[in-house]
Amino acid sequence: MSASLNAQPGTSSKTKPHVIITIGMAGAGKSTFVQRITSYLHSQNPPQPPYILNLDPAVTHVPFEANIDIRDTVNYKEVMKQYNLGPNGGILTALNLFTTKFDQVLELVEKRADTVDHIILDTPGQIEIFTWSASGAIITDAVASSFPTVVAYIIDTPRTTAPATFMSNMLYACSIMYKTKLPFILVFNKTDAQPHDFAIEWMQDFEAFQVALASHSGSRDSEGEPTYMNSLMNSMSLVLDEFYKHLKAVGVSSTTGAGIKEFFDAVAESRETYRTEYLPELERARAAREKSLQDIKEDSINRLMKDLAVDRAANPKAAAEDRWASDEEDVDDDDELEVNLIDRSEEPYPGQYIDVTRMRGHSENINWPNPG
Repeated sequence: MSASLNAQPGTSSKTKPHVIITIGMAGAGKSTFVQRITSYLHSQNPPQPPYILNLDPAVTHVPFEANIDIRDTVNYKEVMKQYNLGPNGGILTALNLFTTKFDQVLELVEKRADTVDHIILDTPGQIEIFTWSASGAIITDAVASSFPTVVAYIIDTPRTTAPATFMSNMLYACSIMYKTKLPFILVFNKTDAQPHDFAIEWMQDFEAFQVALASHSGSRDSEGEPTYMNSLMNSMSLVLDEFYKHLKAVGVSSTTGAGIKEFFDAVAESRETYRTEYLPELERARAAREKSLQDIKEDSINRLMKDLAVDRAANPKAAAEDRWASDEEDVDDDDELEVNLIDRSEEPYPGQYIDVTRMRGHSENINWPNPG
């Protein structure tokens, strides 16, 4: 299995396709990023068209051709109308309904697994709908248990220049990574508008972030003391310092295509992480679940046998009669059984029903009683 996972796409030894789950805040540019990486894969020699799943039921237009589109299965506006829901509730319910058919989606994907190298999932713009819902967890676990999977967390770089916004994104990324336990890539999008060098520096140099935080407006109160938010972010930056060491980060521009190659290099590296970290954890979880089910089954059987033993001890006479008859006894009983068969189509028999409404003189030989 390891050889299959480590082989490079396009070689004679066909590997499983790599799943890329794109997640990010609304407006971070997820759909545009999916369009750019799709275009990049099509431009390769030979072309490597990906298999794309659109999981956003509320989007009116996507800049790519989706192989499977949730909008073809669930009508988002109709869901809102029938269930009397708002926009976010409608998206969540539509995703839940789609998830009930996700086994069919996996079957379709697996049929194409031999012809594609990448499977891309474009998730809803409302990040919490996918990352913290049961349907999002089911979809993520389903694809990750079948194919090598990586989570691409898309960040709006121009909106992350403020230390507070940057820290908010990092905390969200940290929570998603530890929830999914999958290989994780930070994708700083829109680098054509704002280079991501400052973010890389803040991740690699704790003191650089401290300086930026101290120089940011609103970091001190009227008395010149650090505000509560300033102290909180200082503490958080120390906590996340270990998190940054195990994180890949790339800067891309979905408009110009800059950094897309570096992104796919990071995706290729994550395959080994998936094999060495996620798969063993998945096997341990499966083994633990099977053991738990087996323990529950054995406990139920033991309790049943214990109850039966108590009942037999309390009622020995009933326990002696509580048994199946032997085959010999069954045969003897059958031999002693006398059965009188009557063919009701021939001679009249005692108790036979006679229709007294029929007229006399018919072929039936009936002796009618004379009135006294």
